[in-house]
Amino acid sequence: MRYIYTAIIVPNENQTKYYCRVPDLPGCITTGDTLNDAIEMIIDAASGWLVVAEDEGNEIPKATPQNELDIPQNAICSVIRIDTLAYRAATDNRAVRKNVSLPAWMAALAEKRGVNCSQVLQEGLEHIFNNTIL
Repeated sequence: MRYIYTAIIVPNENQTKYYCRVPDLPGCITTGDTLNDAIEMIIDAASGWLVVAEDEGNEIPKATPQNELDIPQNAICSVIRIDTLAYRAATDNRAVRKNVSLPAWMAALAEKRGVNCSQVLQEGLEHIFNNTIL
């Protein structure tokens, strides 16, 4: 699924460390040595947070408009995009066996033409999932 949230990034005094959080995702906090590093880290942390919430059936918080957030004076706001399907694909590539029923003629034709039914099913499901936006 795809989500958009605001990340709030606060540099320390010498700008040698950046503290980053997503206010809408409780406990989603991380740090980075550079601004870009902090943004990458918070996207990864938010992706993990959202994957767990999806898997456990927890309610996914709606994004709060930036003008309603409590933003420190020296903070940087960044809109971040999170794609939990892409995150899952990158971090959980275990194969799981599923049995699929096909008409006999279709299975025979697929075998004759060298069609990998498992690959076709994966690509088809990925297409469906990528076109589903929450």
